[in-house]
Amino acid sequence: MTKLNIWITKHQNKITAAIAILIALSLLSDFVLKMGTAATVFMIVASILGAIPVALHAFSALQNKVISIELLVTIAVIGAFIIGEYEESAVVTFLFLFGNYLEQKTLEKTRSSVKSLTKMAPTTAELVDEDGKTETVDVDDLDEGDHVLVKPGGQIPVDGKIIDGTGYMNEASITGESTPVKKGIGDKVFAGSLTDNGTITVETTSVGEDTTFGKIIELVEEAQDSQSPAARFIDKFATYYTPAVLIIGILVWAITRDFPLAITVLVLGCPGALVIGAPVSNVAGIGNGAKNGILMKGGNAVNSFSHVDTLVLDKTGTLTTGKMSVTDVDNFGDKTENLALLAAVEKTSDHPLGQAVVKYAADQSITETPELPELDTVKGQGLVGQKDDFKILVGNERLMKANDVKISAEQKEAINSRMNDGDSVVLMAVGQELKLVVGVNDQLRPDAREGLQALKDAGLKRIVMLTGDNKVAAQRVADRLPIDEVHAELLPEDKVTFVKKFQEQGSTVAFVGDGINDSPSLATADIGIGMGTGTDVAIETADIILVKSSFDALAHAYVLAKKTVANTKENIFIAVGTVALLLLGLIVGVIHMGSGMFVHEISILVVIFNAMRLIKNKPVKLDSNQVLKTAN
Repeated sequence: MTKLNIWITKHQNKITAAIAILIALSLLSDFVLKMGTAATVFMIVASILGAIPVALHAFSALQNKVISIELLVTIAVIGAFIIGEYEESAVVTFLFLFGNYLEQKTLEKTRSSVKSLTKMAPTTAELVDEDGKTETVDVDDLDEGDHVLVKPGGQIPVDGKIIDGTGYMNEASITGESTPVKKGIGDKVFAGSLTDNGTITVETTSVGEDTTFGKIIELVEEAQDSQSPAARFIDKFATYYTPAVLIIGILVWAITRDFPLAITVLVLGCPGALVIGAPVSNVAGIGNGAKNGILMKGGNAVNSFSHVDTLVLDKTGTLTTGKMSVTDVDNFGDKTENLALLAAVEKTSDHPLGQAVVKYAADQSITETPELPELDTVKGQGLVGQKDDFKILVGNERLMKANDVKISAEQKEAINSRMNDGDSVVLMAVGQELKLVVGVNDQLRPDAREGLQALKDAGLKRIVMLTGDNKVAAQRVADRLPIDEVHAELLPEDKVTFVKKFQEQGSTVAFVGDGINDSPSLATADIGIGMGTGTDVAIETADIILVKSSFDALAHAYVLAKKTVANTKENIFIAVGTVALLLLGLIVGVIHMGSGMFVHEISILVVIFNAMRLIKNKPVKLDSNQVLKTAN
């Protein structure tokens, strides 16, 4: 029996085609050749051939104590065969098998996101040995620490960091963003990315399933197989519904003694569209997200996110880029000479503020490197260097006061201005004179304003910022965004307290963070959303991961979740409505077994094609002009 099942399953499409040919020959014999006996024989053979795979599936289900749709069809077909309705039995089996074929093909299309990702997975790499020679090896043979060469147009086979060369990387397979990103020595690269130009050497940190790309594929596969609450309810409902249809069919025969009517009830009551409606919407929605750099961990995450009314965000690394940069410079002297001196001092430090100053000087084409005295660090204040009569101070205002640096009213106003803007202030004094006031700050993400407004337009009621930064810096960011509440100077446990408070107020809360410092809040919220390139903590803690760290991705995820849940409800309505209309048609005498099965299979295709609309759902287009109008 097992071997027969395997053979039937393998050749089911050919069997379906054979049944179609037999039905066509029967119709030709009956209406054209006027050979009634031959027509009947063709229909009998078609009925038997079609009933075999359906009956085998029904028997397998019964062995697992499941009353399946196939059982209803099998009983109906056998009943039609017994009463001599060979046309009905042949047509019903053909439509059922052909419907399965179309269902299989269209479902494969909804899973195309994962298939395309799998095909993009790198399989070979150019391994660089100690002598600098390269050898083509299987990706699975690489180990952490190995060096691989990637040429222009080549695919990066591993996660790692660039140790030689520069180039533009197309990371669309990871982030969903097709615009190439320039990367050089020290920058991280991801398996599956393409080098648009430039030759690079990468030191391996992760290989195969352990890479970000590998984890993305695994997550999407698991998510598409997981069920939404609607799907779980329908599955449970179907376990009772299908036996109920069988009992109703028996009762109809017992009361009316109309055998054709009873078996027609079995066909019309098949819950095919109802059973498939929710899963196919879930698969299509999650697949669309994966294609756009959004990883949703299953139907539960999609359903919960669609009901979110309160969005809670961290500031640093979420609303801002997480990278410090110089916002303003107030100079009191020769600007080029002063900046060259400050950059030379900051090059000796790995502090983020110092690195921002060094980058700013480089962007200003200041390459001069003045000779410096030996520098000492004053904890909590800055750097001090002195040689003979030359003394340089770089740090905060406390350092200046401790060394009796004179600060004029104009300079004090410049310092206060930077602080009022929420900037961290770097001061440089030479001797006892203040030469530079430099404002450094974490920059707001360019799409934050438009993205948050798009979320509100999509139905989000409240946006809250929770941050550990000072109130001035937090308010400075919030004033530029459509944020409803700001709570600053918080510890991680304080953020968790706020999330719980919002939940107690009846809100459905989504928390957006970087997935590291914010992991307690990510886990506590109804939906945790990690913004970043799929770090281990974000993947483990968050329910939704925005591989492309952008607010247009966040807005698309929210809209997509709502559309996926709405699509599921539409499919349930279509499925239930079809069964109701078929039963009504049966009562008034316009629906019979063959036509009922035809409508039943059409309803399955309708719910599948309805779900496939989600695949083509495009990301939200952020319009800065519209946001400004809304804000005003």
